[in-house]
Amino acid sequence: MKFLIKNINVVESKEIKKLDILVKGKFINKIDFNISEHNGCTIIDGSDKFLFPGIIDDQVHFREPGLSHKGTIFSESRAAVAGGVTSYFEMPNTNPQTTTIENLKSKFEIAANNSLANFSFMFGGTNSNLSEIKKLDFNKIPGIKLFLGSSTGDMLVDDYNVIEDIMRFSKVPVVVHSEDEGIIKKNLNKYIEKYGDNIPIEYHPKIRSEEACLKSTLRIIDLAKKCNSRLHVFHLSTKSESKLFEILPLENKNITSEVCIHHLSFNDLDYKEKGALIKWNPAVKSQLDQDALWDALNSGRIDIVATDHAPHTLKEKQNNYLNCPSGGPLVQHSLIVMYEHYLNKKITLQKIVEKMCNNPAKIFKINKRGYIREGYYADLVILDPNKKQTIGSNNILYKCGWSPFEGKTFNSVITHTFVNGHLAFNNGNLDDSKLGMKINFNNEN
Repeated sequence: MKFLIKNINVVESKEIKKLDILVKGKFINKIDFNISEHNGCTIIDGSDKFLFPGIIDDQVHFREPGLSHKGTIFSESRAAVAGGVTSYFEMPNTNPQTTTIENLKSKFEIAANNSLANFSFMFGGTNSNLSEIKKLDFNKIPGIKLFLGSSTGDMLVDDYNVIEDIMRFSKVPVVVHSEDEGIIKKNLNKYIEKYGDNIPIEYHPKIRSEEACLKSTLRIIDLAKKCNSRLHVFHLSTKSESKLFEILPLENKNITSEVCIHHLSFNDLDYKEKGALIKWNPAVKSQLDQDALWDALNSGRIDIVATDHAPHTLKEKQNNYLNCPSGGPLVQHSLIVMYEHYLNKKITLQKIVEKMCNNPAKIFKINKRGYIREGYYADLVILDPNKKQTIGSNNILYKCGWSPFEGKTFNSVITHTFVNGHLAFNNGNLDDSKLGMKINFNNEN
């Protein structure tokens, strides 16, 4: 199949150019100012639209296997593609957990048969599976995920001797959920004594506190420096943490970080309206923290924007505080949310491409993705800035059927998403006739 995208505004990290893009098979064949029409090409008029590289989301929870009432690789990858996400890394806290070679292989098989987007899986580190980690082919996974604070699924890693061993052995980034479990438990017990099971949701950032985040992140950064290890810290949520990361060229960084859509889009004033729908771990915190995260993102202290897409059913979200799971679905709407932040002058389009496409490809050494370049896989997204959409049950594709942005009107629409040259999403219609590919990495064994 051949496609010629004409007269489109191509967004790169340095500039925006009006270009033509020729796609042949799985790859970008030619990029030029005026490509003459080719026989057999499907022509797409890109006038007044933007072309982005496919979004690479380095943190999603698609819930399969074991939690498929919330979401599946099939359902959530379709939602991802509809939102312009062409590649994703899925997390290990499924059931069974992705902490053995056998379970990792099983998830790859599920994705190969069901994922519309390109895929890979974080391997979960535990206090007792170093022997499994030593069997890994590090060219087949993006990283080793450690939960330093408890979250959905019981995968807490709190033996720092083991963490040091993992850091010294790993040839891929050690990726962490960074919260201090002791501080969280102490805070939680205080509020249980006062409120029992029915802790008001606005105390969530007091329980999963700034102190808990900062203590954990300081400790893991110190250990990474001691080991000279590659460390990537997921979902920063505090001003104090954001200051811990250096402003350096990405190729000179051993320690990198991520911020998520929800921490950029909500703050603790939103709990009154949204309630548990914006309950995440780490918690959505203050406006001061939110502003600092934006500053760190734009200055280069924070390297990646992701979603931490984590669907739960509405029924589960309506439980009382202690029984309400943390997390929410975001992967279908990440690009249009960031485009809205662009309109509100929070970020440039070029910076969106850097943080959501280029940098994930660089940090995780992804082969031939993350850029609009000749010879690269044709993972491409067309955004129409001249159409509006209101998020509602009629257009939400998550299996859980809801969104924290439900009812909000956005000023852009994703019209086309290409995955490896396949037009997987075309003006509201998904085409599952070709599935995504396993992502290849350039890590050393």
